[in-house]
Amino acid sequence: MVLLKTILVILLIYYGLKILVQLFAPKIFGYAAKKTEEHFKEKFGEFAQQNQRNEERVGDVIIDKKPSKKNTSKNDSSNTVGDYIDFEEID
Repeated sequence: MVLLKTILVILLIYYGLKILVQLFAPKIFGYAAKKTEEHFKEKFGEFAQQNQRNEERVGDVIIDKKPSKKNTSKNDSSNTVGDYIDFEEID
């Protein structure tokens, strides 16, 4: 008889918890989703503010250095990059 009572108590607790979880799980998940959404909005708001500061400079023309006024003729030897080296194969 004690074994039957124990089994019935275990089943009652199991089904009671199952019903409670079905009732409260949507509320708990909704609360967690709302908190997560608030967290993402806060982080995205910081990111958007940083982008607005960076967008103020988009389109600005910045010249770091003036181009030099060298003679750009193709026959001028002063514009050569380096010496030509002829390699020979060794057998």
